[in-house]
Amino acid sequence: MKNNPALKGLAIAIVAFIIAFGIYFFFLAKKNYYLVDNPTPNTYYYKINNGSEGIISAGQSVQVNLNQGKNAIKVFDRNKKLLYDSAFQVNKIRGLVNIAHQDYYINRQYYGYNLKKDSLLLELNKTVIDGKEYFGGAKHFNKLFTDDFYYNVDEDYDKVIKNIDKVESRSKIFRKQDYLNYYKEYYKF
Repeated sequence: MKNNPALKGLAIAIVAFIIAFGIYFFFLAKKNYYLVDNPTPNTYYYKINNGSEGIISAGQSVQVNLNQGKNAIKVFDRNKKLLYDSAFQVNKIRGLVNIAHQDYYINRQYYGYNLKKDSLLLELNKTVIDGKEYFGGAKHFNKLFTDDFYYNVDEDYDKVIKNIDKVESRSKIFRKQDYLNYYKEYYKF
């Protein structure tokens, strides 16, 4: 076979393409999943869509399989006494089941070049937590299910700004105490 530079170039381009996608899918791609979360000191048992019984201990998060559309859940206490039997609607590719109906906060963080964080915070609504006002307009949530966020309770915001040409935002759901800790660390007033 003759030394063909065009064929070598094509082979190198294909290998580089495969490596780039491999790096993306293994290291950079965001995984989509649903969590059952329990920030309380109690242990709960649950059945989703009449499937097998799951257990979630104090402070634990467990990945579960949910169907797009209507889902059902039965929640039991540590003595396996039925606490509630409920249904919820799944519309997006990630979500959180608030098994204990605790307080969560969905915060929106803004990224971008020339972002004036302090004036932006003052412009957004205030959230009252335990009688104290917090800037930034975090949304309070304590219902059974939500999928109105981008980052789940077990994920962090991106450390790297991907597009600095414009102002973008990403939302994250926090347990109440985690949100208060994040607020103290991120917003220094």
